[in-house]
Amino acid sequence: MNYLRSFIPWLVFAGVSSAGWQWGALAALVSAVALLLTDRAAGLSLDYRLLEYGTLVFFAALGTLAFLQPDSGLKNYGSALSMGWLALIAWVSIAVRRPFTLGFARRVAPPEVWDAPLFRRINVVLTAAWALSFTLTAIAQTVVSSLGWSVAFSILIQIAGFILPARFTAAYPERARARFMQESGTRADIQGGLAS
Repeated sequence: MNYLRSFIPWLVFAGVSSAGWQWGALAALVSAVALLLTDRAAGLSLDYRLLEYGTLVFFAALGTLAFLQPDSGLKNYGSALSMGWLALIAWVSIAVRRPFTLGFARRVAPPEVWDAPLFRRINVVLTAAWALSFTLTAIAQTVVSSLGWSVAFSILIQIAGFILPARFTAAYPERARARFMQESGTRADIQGGLAS
């Protein structure tokens, strides 16, 4: 579940935005910088961090807009914009062959499996699941905002947009490894550690 840590700025934005979208964006930006600095201080490589860098760019841009034009009509679409940006990050990370889940998986998997085709395939599938969820959530949030539906409904959509891919992420790697071992006859101890 260490991948949820990278979503902290997005959760901070959702929580603090009730005090003003500019403050939500600023708080999210500060938390994103703090997380990257903490990782760097812990000696973690900044490779495979497309999600973290994309988070910084989004909240810097959104914060600038929100402080310059606090009454912009985009204020009502903060959830849709953030989920759309996450979707873009996820799809781009697949397109450039650096699925964003690789950054998380490499923290827990031994280095000897990082280049294994199964390890990379699992992470492509996981990232695609997150990308699809973000895309659908962004579309749903756009509809909710444009129709002026309840904030509670928006929150439920947002929660589902994270819980569904998180549950898939928890279950899929083991299923993929089991299927691989069954098809290839590979021993479990050789393929251990491919979880993301």
